[in-house]
Amino acid sequence: MNLWYYVEKGGPIMYFLLFLNIVGYALMIYKFIQFTMIKKRNAKHIFEDIIASIKSRNVPLEDEHVILELIKDEVNSAMFKIEKGLNTIRIISTISPLLGLLGTVLGILSAFTAISKQGLSDPSLFAGGISLALITTVGGLIVAIPHNIGYNYLNRMVDAIEIILEQAVFPTMFKVKDN
Repeated sequence: MNLWYYVEKGGPIMYFLLFLNIVGYALMIYKFIQFTMIKKRNAKHIFEDIIASIKSRNVPLEDEHVILELIKDEVNSAMFKIEKGLNTIRIISTISPLLGLLGTVLGILSAFTAISKQGLSDPSLFAGGISLALITTVGGLIVAIPHNIGYNYLNRMVDAIEIILEQAVFPTMFKVKDN
């Protein structure tokens, strides 16, 4: 038996879990590449991007408080863009086991419905129905576990990027404030 056999036996919920798995892995790979590229750039380049963005706004930069607020806004905006997509991975890791459990409950309900109509003349039919029902629980866990690990790993990468941004930006903020 191959993987596709289990997907087909699990029914619509397994197809949805497969879809979530593909979306989640694509997002994790994309975010990993994005974060790796950001971390490879040094703090100076990141700060230069922030300054260029501030200058492009055509805002008078005489007031140090205005400059500080603009820098904070740019850092927050950069972090928002960096974190975008992580919630989707977290949601996939959270709902996958619940979807699997839903599939199991529906499968067991179907097995009991069949027993109520046909009786329990052959217990192997009931056991087969239960084992098929459990496929979705296994599928949900197979999707959830790597997405949970991936989400936590990527979250650590975001923390590291935030530290890089702070090291690049905040010393300059104090220099601006002192001048």
